[in-house]
Amino acid sequence: MNPGSFALVVFAVIVAVVVMLLLYFVPLGLWVTAIFSGVRVKIGTLIGMRLRKVVPSAIVRPLISATKAGIDLDIGQMEAHFLAGGDVDRVVKALISADRANIDLPWKRATAIDLAGRNVLEAVQMSVNPRVIDTPRVAAVAKDGIQVVAVARVTVRANIDRLVGGAGEETIIARVGEGTVSSIGSADSHKWVLENPDAISTRVLERGLDQGTAFEILSIDIADVDIGRNVGAELQMAQAEADKNIAQARAEERRAMAVAEEQEMRAKVTAAEAEVPLALAESLRSGNLGVMDYYRMQNVQADTEMRTSIADG
Repeated sequence: MNPGSFALVVFAVIVAVVVMLLLYFVPLGLWVTAIFSGVRVKIGTLIGMRLRKVVPSAIVRPLISATKAGIDLDIGQMEAHFLAGGDVDRVVKALISADRANIDLPWKRATAIDLAGRNVLEAVQMSVNPRVIDTPRVAAVAKDGIQVVAVARVTVRANIDRLVGGAGEETIIARVGEGTVSSIGSADSHKWVLENPDAISTRVLERGLDQGTAFEILSIDIADVDIGRNVGAELQMAQAEADKNIAQARAEERRAMAVAEEQEMRAKVTAAEAEVPLALAESLRSGNLGVMDYYRMQNVQADTEMRTSIADG
């Protein structure tokens, strides 16, 4: 390759690199799309976005959607939200949905909801179309000792004003479960619960369980009620078993005391019998008992033992 051809190739490579850098920093296609969509965006603004490490399409395309929907947004605030880690496209879609539903949702509140980790678009949709939450099976015991298992169905609507700092669905489910347990526990009979499930939902709804949450409870319905275990009878059986064990333990204690007392008496008798030969010897020495008297006593004892053995046989 001659020097002229080599220089031409180098020049072509340099021109290609320059064109690629120019197209990277100046997104002409996006600029043309914005112009024909009625959005005035300066080339310098797009270049500044590249230098600030902001994806131009993530700002310009949502800005076009907002402009077409008649919503006036500031491109600088959109860039700031993008740099803060927010989802500009989702926020703009939420603003458009809120505007169509006549919901007051300013840009500042929408971005705050998005940065708080909540889906602002889903919240707006939930404000228009309430969500139904099924609680887990809640078991409670009525005053008659019968367990009642209930499932509540909660209809909630998102509260835009309380999305930042408000509790989530877990709190709603926990509060509804607690209210259900309290209502069933205050019932005199499980039959009343089966006959009046709407009374339970009314009691629970009157407690104002949505305070401090990001939702507004529209209704609470008892979807299913079942009879569980007879807890009262089980407790009585357990108490009877415990009483029986206590009585058996006390009876065993009394038997052991009686055995010990019997053994003690036998020991005393044995000790007394051991003193008899000594007393006999002392009587013989002192002359209070004669030899013939002693022999006659031995004969009487032998005769008594023989009669006893014959009777036992």
